[in-house]
Amino acid sequence: MKLLLKFHDSIRPLFEKGGKLEKVAPLFDAADTFAFTPAEQTHRGAHVRDAIDIKRVMVTVIYALLPCFFFGVWNAGHQYNMAHAIAGAGFVADMLRGLIIVLPIVFVSYAVGGFWEVLFACVRKHPINEGLLVSGFLFPLVLPPTIPLWQVAVGITFGIVIGKEIFGGTGMNVVNPALLSRAFLFFAYAKSMTGSVWIASHGDQVVDAVTGATPLGILSAMPEGATAAEAIASGQVSFMQMFLGTMPGSIGETSTLACLIGAVMLLLAGVGSWRIMLACVIGLLSTAALANVFGSSPMSQIPPHYHLVAGGFAFGAIFMATDPVSAAATNAGKWIYGFLIGMLIIIVRVLNAGFPEGVMLSILFMNLMAPLIDSFVVDHHIRRRLKRA
Repeated sequence: MKLLLKFHDSIRPLFEKGGKLEKVAPLFDAADTFAFTPAEQTHRGAHVRDAIDIKRVMVTVIYALLPCFFFGVWNAGHQYNMAHAIAGAGFVADMLRGLIIVLPIVFVSYAVGGFWEVLFACVRKHPINEGLLVSGFLFPLVLPPTIPLWQVAVGITFGIVIGKEIFGGTGMNVVNPALLSRAFLFFAYAKSMTGSVWIASHGDQVVDAVTGATPLGILSAMPEGATAAEAIASGQVSFMQMFLGTMPGSIGETSTLACLIGAVMLLLAGVGSWRIMLACVIGLLSTAALANVFGSSPMSQIPPHYHLVAGGFAFGAIFMATDPVSAAATNAGKWIYGFLIGMLIIIVRVLNAGFPEGVMLSILFMNLMAPLIDSFVVDHHIRRRLKRA
C-alpha cells in the first residue's frame, strides 16, 4: 500500500490545476479516494467528525444487496437448467450457469453507467460520486435474466442521464435512478421485461421451455368466477415458494428471505429507514384486508400476507423506497410516504389486471410526492409551534 501511495503522490501533480491531465482529474480522484482515506481536513467553521460518509453508506447498501445477488445468480441458473432439462445439474452447475447469465448484465450496467458518471464529472469538474455503486447494482437485480444486454445499456443510460445527471448528479435526483431505468425499459420494451422463452433441444426434437409465469401472473390470469383460494389450494401459488424465491422473476426480487437478510444489515448499520419499511408493510396489509372485504375479483381475494412475498414488494420496500435522496426526509413524512406506497401497490394490483405488480410505479409516484409530503409536515410543525409561542 505504501508503494501505491507513493505512486499516487508522484502522479498527483499531473491531475491538479494546470497539469497535463487536469481534464480527467475526477478519474484520479475516484481511484485515490477508493484506495485511501481522503487527505483533506476542515480547518475552520463548525463541522462534525464522523466515520460514516457517502462512500461507506453506499458500500453498506452493496453488502446488503449481496444475499439477493447470490440467490438471484443461483435461481437464474436453476431455472435455466430446469428449462433445458440439464441432467445432474446441482448447486455448483446452477451457480456457474447463473454467473454466465447475470454477470454480463451487471458488467454492462456498471460500464455504461460509469461512462456517463465520468463524462459528467469531467465536464462539470467535480469528483465522481459513489451513487453509481448502488444504482449500477440495483438496476440489474430488478431485471429478468433474459434481458438483452443492449437494453441494459439503454436503460441505465436513461436512468443516469435523465433521472440523475440533468438534475445535478448524486443527491439531486428527484426519483430513484435504478427504478426509473427499469420503468423506461418496461414501457419501451415491455416484452423483454416480462422474460423470454428458453429453447431446449432433446435429440431431434426442439421444445419451447418457458421459465413459467410468476405467482402474480398466475393469479391475475385466473378466469372469471375463480378465486385466489383455489389457486393457492391447488398448489399453483405457494407461500413458502414465494418466500424462498425458487421461482421465475427478476434476478434479485424473487426471494423475500434474501431481502429480509439485507434489511437486517441495513437497519443494524443505521442506513435504511425502519419507518419507511414498516409503513410500507402496514399500508399494504391494511389495504389488502379492505380489498378482501369489499372486492370481488380474484386479485382482490388474495390473502393479505401473500402480498408481502409476491412480486417485488420486499425488494422495493427495503432497497428502493428507502433511498434517502428520493424518499421523504421528515420522520412523520416517512410514515405517510411508506404507507401510501403500500396502499398504491394493492390498488394497482387489484384494479389493473393488465399490470399485476405495482411496486415500481407506486414508489416512483411517491418519489415525486415526497417533497410535498415533507412540506406539509414542516408547515404543520411551524403552525403548531406558533400556537405555543
